[in-house]
Amino acid sequence: MIKRPVDISILKELLAEFPVTAILGPRQSGKTTLAREIKADHFFDLENPEDQAVLADAKLALAPLSGLIVIDEIQRIPELFPLLRHLVDTRPAQRYLILGSASRDLIRQSSESLAGRIAYHELHGFRLSDVGEKHWQKLWWRGGLPPAFTPVKDEQSQRWLNQYIPTFLERDLPQLGITVPSTTLRRFWTMLCHYHAQVMNYAEFARSFGVSDMTVRRYLDILEGSFMVRVLQPWHVNVSKRLVKRPKIYLRDSGILHALMSIESERELQSHNKLGASWEGFALETVIRSIGKRKEEYYFWATHAGAEVDLFWQAHGRSWAVECKYQSAPKLTPSMASAVQDLNLEHLWVVYPGEKAYALSPRVSVLPIHCLSANWSYPGV
Repeated sequence: MIKRPVDISILKELLAEFPVTAILGPRQSGKTTLAREIKADHFFDLENPEDQAVLADAKLALAPLSGLIVIDEIQRIPELFPLLRHLVDTRPAQRYLILGSASRDLIRQSSESLAGRIAYHELHGFRLSDVGEKHWQKLWWRGGLPPAFTPVKDEQSQRWLNQYIPTFLERDLPQLGITVPSTTLRRFWTMLCHYHAQVMNYAEFARSFGVSDMTVRRYLDILEGSFMVRVLQPWHVNVSKRLVKRPKIYLRDSGILHALMSIESERELQSHNKLGASWEGFALETVIRSIGKRKEEYYFWATHAGAEVDLFWQAHGRSWAVECKYQSAPKLTPSMASAVQDLNLEHLWVVYPGEKAYALSPRVSVLPIHCLSANWSYPGV
Protein backbone atom coordinates (compact mmCIF):
# COMPACT_ATOMS: atom_id res chain seq x y z
CA MET A 1 0.00 0.00 0.00
CA ILE A 2 1.28 3.48 -0.89
CA LYS A 3 1.66 5.60 2.24
CA ARG A 4 0.40 9.18 2.36
CA PRO A 5 2.53 10.83 5.07
CA VAL A 6 1.69 14.44 4.17
CA ASP A 7 -2.06 13.88 4.51
CA ILE A 8 -1.61 11.81 7.69
CA SER A 9 0.43 14.62 9.24
CA ILE A 10 -2.14 17.27 8.30
CA LEU A 11 -5.00 15.19 9.70
CA LYS A 12 -3.23 14.59 13.00
CA GLU A 13 -2.62 18.31 13.40
CA LEU A 14 -6.26 19.13 12.68
CA LEU A 15 -7.56 16.41 15.01
CA ALA A 16 -5.40 17.77 17.82
CA GLU A 17 -6.84 21.25 17.35
CA PHE A 18 -10.49 20.78 16.32
CA PRO A 19 -13.20 18.52 17.82
CA VAL A 20 -14.44 17.66 14.29
CA THR A 21 -12.31 17.18 11.19
CA ALA A 22 -13.81 16.48 7.77
CA ILE A 23 -12.03 14.71 4.91
CA LEU A 24 -13.57 15.76 1.61
CA GLY A 25 -12.72 14.34 -1.77
CA PRO A 26 -13.92 12.45 -4.83
CA ARG A 27 -14.96 8.81 -4.75
CA GLN A 28 -12.07 6.33 -4.66
CA SER A 29 -9.53 8.97 -3.63
CA GLY A 30 -8.60 6.93 -0.55
CA LYS A 31 -10.55 8.73 2.20
CA THR A 32 -11.62 5.55 3.99
CA THR A 33 -8.15 3.97 3.74
CA LEU A 34 -6.56 7.13 5.12
CA ALA A 35 -9.07 7.31 7.98
CA ARG A 36 -8.33 3.72 8.94
CA GLU A 37 -4.61 4.54 9.11
CA ILE A 38 -5.40 7.05 11.85
CA LYS A 39 -6.48 4.05 13.97
CA ALA A 40 -9.92 5.14 15.12
CA ASP A 41 -11.56 3.73 18.23
CA HIS A 42 -14.95 3.49 16.52
CA PHE A 43 -15.70 3.38 12.77
CA PHE A 44 -19.13 3.83 11.16
CA ASP A 45 -19.63 3.43 7.40
CA LEU A 46 -23.01 4.79 6.38
CA GLU A 47 -22.95 2.73 3.19
CA ASN A 48 -23.10 -0.33 5.47
CA PRO A 49 -26.73 -1.16 6.40
CA GLU A 50 -25.60 -2.47 9.80
CA ASP A 51 -23.92 0.82 10.68
CA GLN A 52 -26.94 2.73 9.40
CA ALA A 53 -29.12 0.67 11.73
CA VAL A 54 -26.79 1.34 14.68
CA LEU A 55 -27.01 5.09 14.04
CA ALA A 56 -30.80 5.06 13.65
CA ASP A 57 -30.78 6.49 17.17
CA ALA A 58 -27.52 8.38 16.77
CA LYS A 59 -27.51 10.05 20.17
CA LEU A 60 -27.96 6.74 21.94
CA ALA A 61 -25.18 5.17 19.84
CA LEU A 62 -22.61 7.98 19.93
CA ALA A 63 -23.00 9.60 23.35
CA PRO A 64 -21.38 6.76 25.38
CA LEU A 65 -18.38 6.41 23.04
CA SER A 66 -14.91 7.82 23.67
CA GLY A 67 -11.72 8.20 21.66
CA LEU A 68 -11.66 8.95 17.95
CA ILE A 69 -14.96 8.28 16.17
CA VAL A 70 -14.97 8.05 12.36
CA ILE A 71 -18.21 8.46 10.37
CA ASP A 72 -17.81 7.64 6.68
CA GLU A 73 -20.21 8.95 3.98
CA ILE A 74 -21.80 11.29 6.49
CA GLN A 75 -23.69 13.18 3.77
CA ARG A 76 -26.15 10.26 3.79
CA ILE A 77 -27.46 11.35 7.23
CA PRO A 78 -27.23 15.17 7.39
CA GLU A 79 -29.27 15.10 10.62
CA LEU A 80 -26.06 14.04 12.38
CA PHE A 81 -24.55 17.51 12.19
CA PRO A 82 -26.73 19.18 14.89
CA LEU A 83 -26.14 16.15 17.13
CA LEU A 84 -22.37 16.43 16.66
CA ARG A 85 -22.58 20.06 17.74
CA HIS A 86 -24.31 19.03 20.96
CA LEU A 87 -21.83 16.23 21.60
CA VAL A 88 -18.70 18.33 21.08
CA ASP A 89 -20.11 21.16 23.19
CA THR A 90 -20.86 18.85 26.10
CA ARG A 91 -17.67 16.78 25.66
CA PRO A 92 -15.00 19.12 24.25
CA ALA A 93 -12.22 16.52 24.51
CA GLN A 94 -14.07 14.12 22.17
CA ARG A 95 -12.82 13.87 18.56
CA TYR A 96 -14.77 13.07 15.38
CA LEU A 97 -13.43 12.41 11.89
CA ILE A 98 -16.13 12.64 9.23
CA LEU A 99 -15.77 11.67 5.57
CA GLY A 100 -17.80 12.78 2.58
CA SER A 101 -17.81 13.08 -1.19
CA ALA A 102 -19.97 16.18 -1.71
CA SER A 103 -17.83 19.26 -1.26
CA ARG A 104 -20.17 22.25 -1.32
CA ASP A 105 -23.25 20.63 0.23
CA LEU A 106 -21.25 18.94 2.96
CA ILE A 107 -19.42 22.14 3.83
CA ARG A 108 -22.70 24.05 3.95
CA GLN A 109 -24.44 21.44 6.11
CA SER A 110 -21.54 21.12 8.52
CA SER A 111 -20.64 24.79 8.76
CA GLU A 112 -24.22 25.73 9.65
CA SER A 113 -24.12 23.44 12.69
CA LEU A 114 -20.42 23.20 13.51
CA ALA A 115 -19.08 26.70 12.88
CA GLY A 116 -15.85 27.18 14.82
CA ARG A 117 -15.73 23.48 15.72
CA ILE A 118 -14.77 21.88 12.38
CA ALA A 119 -11.75 21.85 10.07
CA TYR A 120 -11.67 20.60 6.48
CA HIS A 121 -9.04 18.65 4.59
CA GLU A 122 -9.41 17.92 0.89
CA LEU A 123 -8.03 14.55 -0.21
CA HIS A 124 -7.49 13.97 -3.90
CA GLY A 125 -5.37 11.42 -5.70
CA PHE A 126 -1.81 10.52 -4.77
CA ARG A 127 0.68 13.34 -4.43
CA LEU A 128 3.97 13.16 -6.29
CA SER A 129 5.65 12.86 -2.89
CA ASP A 130 3.51 9.75 -2.19
CA VAL A 131 4.55 7.85 -5.32
CA GLY A 132 8.11 9.17 -5.64
CA GLU A 133 9.74 11.53 -8.11
CA LYS A 134 10.70 8.71 -10.50
CA HIS A 135 7.02 7.97 -11.17
CA TRP A 136 5.84 11.41 -12.28
CA GLN A 137 5.17 10.23 -15.85
CA LYS A 138 3.01 7.35 -14.61
CA LEU A 139 1.15 9.75 -12.29
CA TRP A 140 0.55 12.13 -15.22
CA TRP A 141 -0.68 9.41 -17.57
CA ARG A 142 -2.86 7.43 -15.14
CA GLY A 143 -3.92 10.16 -12.73
CA GLY A 144 -3.74 10.01 -8.96
CA LEU A 145 -6.83 8.00 -7.97
CA PRO A 146 -5.39 4.91 -6.21
CA PRO A 147 -7.24 2.21 -8.24
CA ALA A 148 -6.07 3.90 -11.45
CA PHE A 149 -2.45 4.42 -10.40
CA THR A 150 -1.65 1.10 -8.69
CA PRO A 151 -2.45 -1.61 -11.32
CA VAL A 152 0.49 -3.46 -12.85
CA LYS A 153 -0.59 -2.81 -16.44
CA ASP A 154 -1.83 0.34 -18.17
CA GLU A 155 -4.71 -1.65 -19.65
CA GLN A 156 -6.03 -2.41 -16.16
CA SER A 157 -5.82 1.24 -15.23
CA GLN A 158 -7.70 2.25 -18.38
CA ARG A 159 -10.45 -0.31 -17.76
CA TRP A 160 -10.94 0.95 -14.22
CA LEU A 161 -11.16 4.60 -15.35
CA ASN A 162 -13.62 3.69 -18.10
CA GLN A 163 -15.82 2.03 -15.46
CA TYR A 164 -15.35 4.79 -12.88
CA ILE A 165 -16.72 7.57 -15.08
CA PRO A 166 -20.19 6.05 -15.76
CA THR A 167 -20.44 4.81 -12.16
CA PHE A 168 -19.74 8.32 -10.90
CA LEU A 169 -22.40 9.76 -13.21
CA GLU A 170 -25.06 7.07 -12.83
CA ARG A 171 -24.74 6.21 -9.14
CA ASP A 172 -22.65 8.68 -7.15
CA LEU A 173 -24.16 11.95 -8.38
CA PRO A 174 -27.81 10.80 -7.99
CA GLN A 175 -26.98 9.76 -4.41
CA LEU A 176 -25.94 13.37 -3.82
CA GLY A 177 -29.37 14.55 -4.99
CA ILE A 178 -28.25 15.58 -8.49
CA THR A 179 -30.93 14.73 -11.06
CA VAL A 180 -29.23 15.71 -14.34
CA PRO A 181 -29.36 12.72 -16.74
CA SER A 182 -26.03 10.88 -16.78
CA THR A 183 -25.82 10.94 -20.59
CA THR A 184 -26.26 14.71 -20.62
CA LEU A 185 -23.65 15.30 -17.94
CA ARG A 186 -21.19 12.91 -19.62
CA ARG A 187 -21.52 14.79 -22.91
CA PHE A 188 -21.01 18.06 -21.02
CA TRP A 189 -17.97 16.65 -19.19
CA THR A 190 -16.47 15.39 -22.45
CA MET A 191 -17.00 18.73 -24.17
CA LEU A 192 -15.39 20.41 -21.18
CA CYS A 193 -12.18 18.48 -21.94
CA HIS A 194 -11.70 20.71 -24.98
CA TYR A 195 -11.71 23.75 -22.66
CA HIS A 196 -9.18 22.14 -20.32
CA ALA A 197 -6.49 24.76 -19.50
CA GLN A 198 -8.40 27.41 -21.44
CA VAL A 199 -10.43 30.47 -20.53
CA MET A 200 -14.09 29.51 -20.29
CA ASN A 201 -16.45 31.27 -22.68
CA TYR A 202 -19.86 30.45 -21.21
CA ALA A 203 -21.86 31.88 -24.10
CA GLU A 204 -19.86 29.99 -26.72
CA PHE A 205 -20.05 26.74 -24.75
CA ALA A 206 -23.80 27.18 -24.21
CA ARG A 207 -24.39 27.61 -27.93
CA SER A 208 -22.34 24.50 -28.74
CA PHE A 209 -24.13 22.45 -26.10
CA GLY A 210 -27.57 23.81 -26.93
CA VAL A 211 -28.46 25.13 -23.48
CA SER A 212 -28.49 28.46 -21.64
CA ASP A 213 -25.51 30.11 -19.94
CA MET A 214 -27.10 29.41 -16.56
CA THR A 215 -27.40 25.69 -17.35
CA VAL A 216 -23.70 25.56 -18.27
CA ARG A 217 -22.83 27.26 -14.98
CA ARG A 218 -25.04 24.82 -13.09
CA TYR A 219 -23.45 21.74 -14.68
CA LEU A 220 -19.99 23.18 -14.10
CA ASP A 221 -20.90 23.85 -10.49
CA ILE A 222 -21.88 20.17 -10.09
CA LEU A 223 -18.53 18.93 -11.40
CA GLU A 224 -16.60 21.48 -9.37
CA GLY A 225 -18.53 20.62 -6.21
CA SER A 226 -17.79 16.91 -6.70
CA PHE A 227 -14.04 17.61 -7.04
CA MET A 228 -13.81 16.77 -10.75
CA VAL A 229 -13.16 20.26 -12.10
CA ARG A 230 -11.09 23.20 -10.94
CA VAL A 231 -12.42 26.64 -11.85
CA LEU A 232 -9.44 28.99 -11.57
CA GLN A 233 -10.45 32.63 -11.24
CA PRO A 234 -8.45 35.50 -12.78
CA TRP A 235 -6.36 37.82 -10.62
CA HIS A 236 -7.27 41.49 -11.05
CA VAL A 237 -4.72 44.18 -10.29
CA ASN A 238 -4.94 47.89 -10.83
CA VAL A 239 -2.78 48.17 -13.94
CA SER A 240 -3.33 49.95 -17.20
CA LYS A 241 -3.51 46.74 -19.26
CA ARG A 242 -6.75 45.04 -20.26
CA LEU A 243 -7.06 41.86 -18.24
CA VAL A 244 -8.82 38.58 -18.95
CA LYS A 245 -11.71 38.35 -16.49
CA ARG A 246 -13.22 34.93 -17.26
CA PRO A 247 -12.10 31.82 -15.37
CA LYS A 248 -9.91 28.99 -16.66
CA ILE A 249 -11.15 25.41 -16.49
CA TYR A 250 -9.16 22.31 -15.56
CA LEU A 251 -10.14 18.68 -15.07
CA ARG A 252 -8.40 17.96 -11.81
CA ASP A 253 -7.35 14.36 -12.48
CA SER A 254 -5.23 13.81 -15.58
CA GLY A 255 -6.23 10.14 -15.84
CA ILE A 256 -9.91 11.06 -16.06
CA LEU A 257 -9.07 13.72 -18.66
CA HIS A 258 -7.27 11.16 -20.82
CA ALA A 259 -10.08 8.61 -20.43
CA LEU A 260 -12.78 11.11 -21.39
CA MET A 261 -10.77 12.11 -24.46
CA SER A 262 -10.33 8.41 -25.43
CA ILE A 263 -6.54 8.63 -25.32
CA GLU A 264 -5.59 4.97 -24.92
CA SER A 265 -1.82 5.07 -24.46
CA GLU A 266 1.05 7.34 -23.47
CA ARG A 267 2.20 7.20 -27.08
CA GLU A 268 -1.15 8.58 -28.23
CA LEU A 269 -0.90 11.32 -25.63
CA GLN A 270 2.50 12.42 -26.97
CA SER A 271 0.99 13.05 -30.41
CA HIS A 272 -2.35 14.47 -29.23
CA ASN A 273 -3.21 18.11 -29.81
CA LYS A 274 -4.10 18.50 -26.11
CA LEU A 275 -0.66 17.36 -24.92
CA GLY A 276 0.37 20.83 -23.76
CA ALA A 277 -2.98 21.43 -22.04
CA SER A 278 -2.77 18.04 -20.30
CA TRP A 279 0.71 18.89 -19.07
CA GLU A 280 -0.39 22.30 -17.84
CA GLY A 281 -3.24 20.82 -15.80
CA PHE A 282 -1.07 18.07 -14.32
CA ALA A 283 1.80 20.42 -13.46
CA LEU A 284 -0.58 22.99 -11.99
CA GLU A 285 -2.28 20.43 -9.72
CA THR A 286 1.13 19.05 -8.68
CA VAL A 287 2.29 22.54 -7.70
CA ILE A 288 -0.87 23.23 -5.72
CA ARG A 289 -0.59 19.90 -3.88
CA SER A 290 3.06 20.66 -3.11
CA ILE A 291 2.29 24.12 -1.72
CA GLY A 292 -0.77 23.01 0.21
CA LYS A 293 -2.74 26.27 0.32
CA ARG A 294 -6.51 26.34 -0.09
CA LYS A 295 -7.87 26.40 -3.65
CA GLU A 296 -9.64 29.75 -3.11
CA GLU A 297 -6.26 31.46 -2.80
CA TYR A 298 -5.03 30.51 -6.27
CA TYR A 299 -5.54 32.50 -9.45
CA PHE A 300 -4.24 32.90 -12.98
CA TRP A 301 -3.30 36.17 -14.62
CA ALA A 302 -3.57 37.13 -18.27
CA THR A 303 -3.79 40.25 -20.38
CA HIS A 304 -5.52 40.60 -23.72
CA ALA A 305 -2.09 41.45 -25.17
CA GLY A 306 -0.93 37.90 -24.45
CA ALA A 307 1.07 38.15 -21.21
CA GLU A 308 0.07 35.52 -18.66
CA VAL A 309 1.03 33.17 -15.84
CA ASP A 310 -0.76 29.88 -15.24
CA LEU A 311 -0.81 30.14 -11.44
CA PHE A 312 -0.57 33.13 -9.12
CA TRP A 313 -0.80 33.30 -5.33
CA GLN A 314 0.37 35.33 -2.36
CA ALA A 315 2.23 34.03 0.68
CA HIS A 316 4.53 35.53 3.31
CA GLY A 317 3.39 38.99 2.24
CA ARG A 318 4.75 38.52 -1.31
CA SER A 319 3.50 37.49 -4.74
CA TRP A 320 4.55 34.27 -6.50
CA ALA A 321 3.71 32.60 -9.78
CA VAL A 322 4.19 29.44 -11.84
CA GLU A 323 4.21 28.93 -15.59
CA CYS A 324 3.85 25.36 -16.92
CA LYS A 325 5.80 24.56 -20.10
CA TYR A 326 6.01 21.23 -21.92
CA GLN A 327 9.40 22.06 -23.44
CA SER A 328 12.87 20.53 -23.26
CA ALA A 329 14.58 23.82 -22.32
CA PRO A 330 12.27 26.76 -21.49
CA LYS A 331 13.65 30.25 -22.08
CA LEU A 332 12.77 33.65 -20.68
CA THR A 333 9.89 35.17 -22.67
CA PRO A 334 8.47 38.70 -22.85
CA SER A 335 5.32 37.31 -21.21
CA MET A 336 7.30 36.15 -18.18
CA ALA A 337 9.15 39.46 -17.91
CA SER A 338 5.85 41.35 -18.13
CA ALA A 339 4.30 39.20 -15.39
CA VAL A 340 7.27 39.72 -13.06
CA GLN A 341 7.03 43.48 -13.51
CA ASP A 342 3.24 43.95 -13.54
CA LEU A 343 2.54 41.60 -10.63
CA ASN A 344 5.69 42.58 -8.71
CA LEU A 345 6.55 38.91 -8.35
CA GLU A 346 9.09 37.83 -5.80
CA HIS A 347 9.72 34.77 -7.97
CA LEU A 348 8.34 32.99 -11.02
CA TRP A 349 8.98 29.27 -11.53
CA VAL A 350 8.69 27.60 -14.93
CA VAL A 351 7.75 23.94 -14.33
CA TYR A 352 8.85 21.58 -17.11
CA PRO A 353 9.44 17.84 -17.69
CA GLY A 354 13.24 18.02 -17.82
CA GLU A 355 15.95 17.04 -15.33
CA LYS A 356 17.86 20.20 -14.44
CA ALA A 357 16.89 23.31 -12.50
CA TYR A 358 18.40 26.56 -13.74
CA ALA A 359 17.90 30.32 -13.52
CA LEU A 360 16.59 32.46 -16.35
CA SER A 361 16.90 35.75 -14.44
CA PRO A 362 17.24 36.82 -10.78
CA ARG A 363 13.49 36.32 -10.29
CA VAL A 364 12.69 33.60 -12.82
CA SER A 365 13.90 29.99 -12.65
CA VAL A 366 13.15 26.69 -14.36
CA LEU A 367 12.05 23.84 -12.11
CA PRO A 368 11.79 20.15 -13.11
CA ILE A 369 8.49 18.49 -12.23
CA HIS A 370 10.25 15.80 -10.18
CA CYS A 371 11.46 18.47 -7.74
CA LEU A 372 7.86 18.95 -6.63
CA SER A 373 8.01 15.66 -4.73
CA ALA A 374 9.62 17.65 -1.91
CA ASN A 375 7.97 20.37 0.18
CA TRP A 376 7.65 23.72 -1.54
CA SER A 377 10.32 26.24 -0.54
CA TYR A 378 10.26 30.00 -1.03
CA PRO A 379 13.57 31.73 -1.85
CA GLY A 380 14.53 34.32 0.70
CA VAL A 381 11.80 33.33 3.19
